Amino acid sequence: MRHIAVIDIGKTNAKVGVVDAVLGTEIDMATQPNAVLAEPPYPHYDIEGLWSFIAGALARQNGTYGIDAISIATHGASIVLLDGDGNLAAPMLDYEFAGPDDLSADYDAMRPDFQETGSPRLSLGLNVGAQIHWQLRRDARLLDRVASVVTYPQYWSFRLTGATHTEVTSLGAHTDLWNPQARRFSSLVGRLGIADKMAPAQVAAKCINQLKPEIAALTGLQAGIPVASGIHDSNASLYPYLLALKSAFSVVSTGTWVISFAVGGQKTTLSPERDTLLNVNAFGDPVPSARFMGGREFDMVMKEGERHASVEDVSRVLSNQIQLYPALDPLSGPFQGKRAGWSVDETTLSDGERYAAASFYLALVTSQCLDLIGADGPTIVEGPFARNGLFMRMLEAATGRIAQGSKVSTTGTGLGAALLVSDTLKNPVEQPDKHAVCEPNPSYLAYARSWFDRVGTRQS
Repeated sequence: MRHIAVIDIGKTNAKVGVVDAVLGTEIDMATQPNAVLAEPPYPHYDIEGLWSFIAGALARQNGTYGIDAISIATHGASIVLLDGDGNLAAPMLDYEFAGPDDLSADYDAMRPDFQETGSPRLSLGLNVGAQIHWQLRRDARLLDRVASVVTYPQYWSFRLTGATHTEVTSLGAHTDLWNPQARRFSSLVGRLGIADKMAPAQVAAKCINQLKPEIAALTGLQAGIPVASGIHDSNASLYPYLLALKSAFSVVSTGTWVISFAVGGQKTTLSPERDTLLNVNAFGDPVPSARFMGGREFDMVMKEGERHASVEDVSRVLSNQIQLYPALDPLSGPFQGKRAGWSVDETTLSDGERYAAASFYLALVTSQCLDLIGADGPTIVEGPFARNGLFMRMLEAATGRIAQGSKVSTTGTGLGAALLVSDTLKNPVEQPDKHAVCEPNPSYLAYARSWFDRVGTRQS
């Protein structure tokens, strides 16, 4: 097994990559925007458009490399309702659609409490249970049409293999549908009337099916090749580290969302009001986590501006305490409800100054996330923020712990998903340097302390 295709559906972009198990790197990538169709009955994902893209990419990549196995990772906060013929019983709702908020009071009265699910109450459709509740209420015949409920990665594995599953990493991503401690569906599935429709829950690290013949004929792939059931994308990023590291560590997965995981950290009480929660890892174990929409916030700040800063830009931002305060997205993260603002007139800033201040902002919010989940040991940053030196240096200053960019040559999502299905792919995760010492630059440390004084929150 050498060439593993990874279907990776993010909130912003859909990708199909090829991971070379011998080289331990990603050698091909097809990508297209993940479109939301703003048309009746409500904003929904272009599932058939995605399927055409996936099938075409697999066919091309198979023709070039020969695909030996397939794995899948997708964004969370999503569910698919299937009818008896395996078609969509209803379009897959966009989790940023505000419709479910119309029934907030009704839903709040029926959802389990945080102690059962480890899932905070979120707005829009970020709680999958709220999506389903809203869909069932607006369409009285929907429940009768639904034969099976599957989590989103498992929808794509269903298209490829015909097997219907739910899976614990997606169920554990603030859906309200899972009890992480008891490792079973929550009481909400009964209250929604879907207990007999939930596809069996599987553990990502243990569930592999086979490509069905008709998809092999469509794409040119060999029938019967292994297809992993799939995994929540942030948990895919975490998976290589779970396999390789034994002492306490944390992983920060960056992209549209910044998701922080604390493994083997200090005991702490999670706070749903601060957007901390229990995720569930690829082995089914609960993991203290925190999140905010950092990539989206960064784009909001930078717009079309140049994304780099000179030494002079950084010096001015540090010495003049040019600071951005939370929360640009007030509906997620540890500073929900706070109103964003600048310490200076924003219009006076150069692109470089804006970039430096935005990078520091993201690091400081991330450090607060890590503190809230009891993170200990080194912090490993995966994704685009790992290449931002300003972010990394400020994260070290704010946490007082070593921060290192992932050494994984492919994306963490792609590698983690590929490891689910490959026995030959070498895990390139390196053990942290036991002798490394965190020595923050005094200017960065002073900036971090000033920022936390201003936002009214200090780290423990």
